[in-house]
Amino acid sequence: MPVGSRGDERRIGKRTIMDRMQVEPTGAPPLPDFEALSKNMAQFLEQAGKATAAYVKPLEERRANPGLADEVSDVVKTLGHVAEAWLIDPQKAVEAQSRLGTQFLDLWASTLKRMQGEQVEPVAKPEPKDGRFQDPEWSQNPIFDFLKQAYLITTRWAEGLVDEAEGLDDHTRQKAGFYMKQISSALSPSNFLATNPELIRETIRESGANLVRGMKMLAEDIEAGKGELKLRQSDPTRFQVGVNMANTPGKVIFRNDLIELIQYAPTTETVLKRPLLIVPPWINKYYVLDLNPEKSFIRWAVSQGLTVFCISWVNPDERHADKSFEHYMREGIFESLDAIERATGEKKVTAIGYCVGGTLLAVTLAYMAAKGDDRIDSATFFTTQVDFANAGDLKVFVDEEQIAAAERSMKTRGYLEGSRMANAFNMLRPNDLIWPYVVNVYMKGHSPFPFDLLYWNSDSTRMPAANHSFYLRNCYLENKLTKGQMVVDNVRLDLKKVKIPIFNLAAREDHIAPAKSVFVGSKAFGGPVDYVLAGSGHIAGVVNPPSKPKYQYWTGGKVEGTLEDWIAKAEEHPGTWWPYWFSWVEKQAPQRVKARQPGGGKLKPLCDAPGTYVTVKA
Repeated sequence: MPVGSRGDERRIGKRTIMDRMQVEPTGAPPLPDFEALSKNMAQFLEQAGKATAAYVKPLEERRANPGLADEVSDVVKTLGHVAEAWLIDPQKAVEAQSRLGTQFLDLWASTLKRMQGEQVEPVAKPEPKDGRFQDPEWSQNPIFDFLKQAYLITTRWAEGLVDEAEGLDDHTRQKAGFYMKQISSALSPSNFLATNPELIRETIRESGANLVRGMKMLAEDIEAGKGELKLRQSDPTRFQVGVNMANTPGKVIFRNDLIELIQYAPTTETVLKRPLLIVPPWINKYYVLDLNPEKSFIRWAVSQGLTVFCISWVNPDERHADKSFEHYMREGIFESLDAIERATGEKKVTAIGYCVGGTLLAVTLAYMAAKGDDRIDSATFFTTQVDFANAGDLKVFVDEEQIAAAERSMKTRGYLEGSRMANAFNMLRPNDLIWPYVVNVYMKGHSPFPFDLLYWNSDSTRMPAANHSFYLRNCYLENKLTKGQMVVDNVRLDLKKVKIPIFNLAAREDHIAPAKSVFVGSKAFGGPVDYVLAGSGHIAGVVNPPSKPKYQYWTGGKVEGTLEDWIAKAEEHPGTWWPYWFSWVEKQAPQRVKARQPGGGKLKPLCDAPGTYVTVKA
């Protein structure tokens, strides 16, 4: 056949289409150093063996997570309910399959047009905030563009099946949506070496050295997690509690089985006469409020002229299995109040409760109101729930079967492993808090950025069995506190009897204590409540220092109507809410006295802050 014939044109046409499958701007990828590659693969296999050994070790020693089978069973059963909802109506199931098939036909047609040089609009685009597909090749290379769009089409279709399934109760639908989000996030082509163009380039460029580094860190993190992956989100070598974190000067002035009480050294000549007691959460450690000098709420509060006391909870073990919510109230808050009186001579305090520490504070206030105890004269809540009807994403982990499974797991040890709660919080935002670290650390082999907040987040704590069971059942499952049905020490609690002034801080993007949940809970108290809405989420909305404020806040007077009504009338303020809060505290009790040094009263210092309990690892 002569040159230029139709057959030759077809061959040229096919070759041209295949040529367009390559990314023209980047050119041919460089070849790896095959000698280095072979050496790196040998090292990779060696590190993979270490990772496997670290994973298998607890199985051999019969220390494996006893709740894993229950967790997998719940996922399968929940998604099975979704499948049943579609299969009982064959016509609807066929229509759903047809929708998926149509989108894939559109994608295939679009891809063919692109390969022939046409400009076409994508069938499926990532969300603007989705950072997984930022590399240019995800859009420029038709193969990777096809993988990306096929993934988006399939996962959105699957999530739609959950949303549109008929006959599901709200809790099952919420759980199914949560589990589907975890599966969708895990199956992203950005998470796999063979389907991520950036990982392919990196591996070729480094001749596989990145995989060796990543596998070494994976082995280390599985060993650190005692057979489970303790995800490396920050560089742990760059932080030390008491040195460059939790380093506001102070002394531990009291210690019992549950707490160390820290009194911070003053930095002003005079202080407000009324001391401040901070009740932090025991899910994670108190120093989220003392991350470093620039971000420390505690250091800032001291600089305003407050005598600050903060509880540092013990990291419990099997000895604390029977420590209940009542124990945390008595040995935590009540014994702190006694210690503060001995240290300062002051019987009354203002108190802050953060997250579950705030829930404990609310329970304590209701108990004190019933008993006529008025030692806490005003209270502040940071992102705290007392009403759990709108409790947000964490409710997916709470139903009778899941709580019973958690109780069985806790019974074997006497506590809930700290990793369980850390993993739960990470799963709320898997595309931000899980998979970017899997890709960057374990595949690219990059050490993570030294981020103080993520170091704190990974410094997890255990929860005593009795305390955690009470919290899950009475708060999340049965929502007893605002119903007036919670009983502590044979006392039925009524928040309406709490008449003291309340400052109630919510965060607008909080997924753990949603702003709506905090707003509804504000209506449960019997006294004046100043509801304040901060920008951002559960942590960043609170840790927003005046020196570098990132977010705004809203104030709006009485807690009436719906949250949407309140926001519509609220006044927006630039910067942090911290000074607004201090003016509220000062207004309650403005009298000042000479500054008090830790150890200056009847309690002598036991050791320097941050104490010993905070350094115990889970």
